Amino acid sequence: MSENKDKSQAIAVTAKDLPLYCPQPDAPLWARHPRVFLDVLTEGKAVCPYCSAQYEFTGEAPKGHH
Repeated sequence: MSENKDKSQAIAVTAKDLPLYCPQPDAPLWARHPRVFLDVLTEGKAVCPYCSAQYEFTGEAPKGHH
């Protein structure tokens, strides 16, 4: 997962990053907020309600139960 240095640019996530949550473990202490899980698969993107970080799903969606 790439670091989001520019807030206008979405952070690319793949199936290996799921389940997706924010903040990520490598976030600096000043950027921490309560952990929130984000559904990036439904629309292909998600925005954190706390810090407005934008995530965009790339690659092949994981196979799941129907």
